[in-house]
Amino acid sequence: MPRVLVVDDDPMVCVAIEVCLTRKGFEVTVADGGEAGMRALESSDFDVMLIDVFMPHMRGFEAIRIFHERRPDIPIISMSGYAFANTERAPDFLRMTIELGAACCLRKPFTPDALLTSVNQCITKPKASARHSK
Repeated sequence: MPRVLVVDDDPMVCVAIEVCLTRKGFEVTVADGGEAGMRALESSDFDVMLIDVFMPHMRGFEAIRIFHERRPDIPIISMSGYAFANTERAPDFLRMTIELGAACCLRKPFTPDALLTSVNQCITKPKASARHSK
């Protein structure tokens, strides 16, 4: 059974992801922030991690960088629902997470199909190349 670590400070997002993935046969561990995610990573092994980009305390960018440094063999899917009023000059935060080590990214809100596709792609790709794909 593939194991997934979900790191997000929004309990509703965590529950939705957990329900969706559990129904498809995944074992899901939820962490409500970067620090809790690090503790979970130290005590268990995972096949893929989903990490929110914008969280209090340990920001998602920092969490993605640290998670990737500590466990480069586990693909990371970055998630963000952050939007700007003026999108012409807005930085692409999700693309920036790819540079920090994320294998791919999801823009919230995303569909269950998009979630499952991303998770399955990360799990089925060879670990070495998963980091370099979108």
